[in-house]
Amino acid sequence: MKKTAFLLFLAVACFAQNDSIKTEITQDFRKMGSNYYAYPTPTAKYTKAPAGYKPFYLSHYGRHGSRFHQPADHYHALYNTLAKADSLGKLTELGKSLLERAKYLDEYAAPRAGDLTQLGVAQHQGIVKRMVKNFPEVFKNDAYVEAYASTSVRCVVSMAAFLEELHAQKPKVEIHQESGKYLMSFISPLDFGKIIGDSNTPAWQKENEKLYSHVNPTRMMRAIFNNSSYVKKNVDAGDLFSKIYEIGNSLQGSPEIEFSFDDLWTAEDYTARWHAQNAWWYSVLGNNPFAKKQGLDNARPLLKNVLDEADKVIAADTTKADKTAAKPAKKTTATLRFGHDTVIFPFAVLLQLENGSMNTGIETADMENLHNVWRDYEISPMAANVQFIFYKSAKKGSPILVKVMLNEIEQKLPVTCDTATVKNCPSAPYYRWEDVRAFYRKN
Repeated sequence: MKKTAFLLFLAVACFAQNDSIKTEITQDFRKMGSNYYAYPTPTAKYTKAPAGYKPFYLSHYGRHGSRFHQPADHYHALYNTLAKADSLGKLTELGKSLLERAKYLDEYAAPRAGDLTQLGVAQHQGIVKRMVKNFPEVFKNDAYVEAYASTSVRCVVSMAAFLEELHAQKPKVEIHQESGKYLMSFISPLDFGKIIGDSNTPAWQKENEKLYSHVNPTRMMRAIFNNSSYVKKNVDAGDLFSKIYEIGNSLQGSPEIEFSFDDLWTAEDYTARWHAQNAWWYSVLGNNPFAKKQGLDNARPLLKNVLDEADKVIAADTTKADKTAAKPAKKTTATLRFGHDTVIFPFAVLLQLENGSMNTGIETADMENLHNVWRDYEISPMAANVQFIFYKSAKKGSPILVKVMLNEIEQKLPVTCDTATVKNCPSAPYYRWEDVRAFYRKN
């Protein structure tokens, strides 16, 4: 059963938008899949490093790739709700079509709930291919790579896909890989359920209600069910609307499933629901003034780990090898970490990354227009990643430089170089490591 997005995009084309961000979004509805947005292949060009500088170390944190929606109960609830209505003759033709799709997902996707998809595997393979191509000096034949994954199976499989491709590209690179509970102290340290609870302050509830005042499931329910009285008595319309949104968004991560839920949506409904979703992520893991911001604590150990490991590598790189040692110490050229959106969101916020109109660390009380400055799909699509690339020069006395990329796109940092005391301060996206380290050690 092949479903296209033709009607949806016709609606989008007719839906007037008042600002450039909304126009951009309507050109690609997949982006409003929020954290289910399938990782896009980057097309941005890189800024040439300052003369004489070459990369020598790369520090990375990556989210697992595209996965099936979870929990499985959501698939069951969608199917059972529709099946019951169908048995009573309460579905429209569109509703019956949705039932057919829901039945397939209940059988195919529910048993795989939360598992990495094959597209998720391919996403990590693509990222490492580009990494090797863009920074070949980091992955020379004598390179030593350390890789660590969350205990979540989808993270372990993501790491395996990444390292398998790295080995295929560079078979002589030595790889150390681990996944264990002790690593969770920096890969994913906190209880996300508690973070959600702590973020749900009375002040945020008021803002959330304002956003959801624009979210109305009535039109969709009328398109699915042929009896409004039945819906009122038997269906939690808001809950069903959200399940259709979330499950439908996840389908872009499974191209082997040859249908979508696009025909259920209008541009107005979809945009309003995404605005609420985007603001929810901001409330839980962003710099939201209406919440307690405890979600940021979920990334502080990671930030410390990145800084500490970089200092160790730089210290080892600048120390002369002990030629008398029976077994010379290995010099790490890349540190790879594989985790979750619940960490990469606040990590990007702590880093205060900026690119164009997007500022991950921004604090704003304007939830209605949050999407103009903070967008979940730009921060944490499936397979999202942050890369720190370190550069050095053979010229004596030259400082170590670093640039940071979010999803393989160069970022501007809130870090300054004192031009009064430093000669030849580098230009963004390159920064002196001592300035970067000093700034983020304070966070």
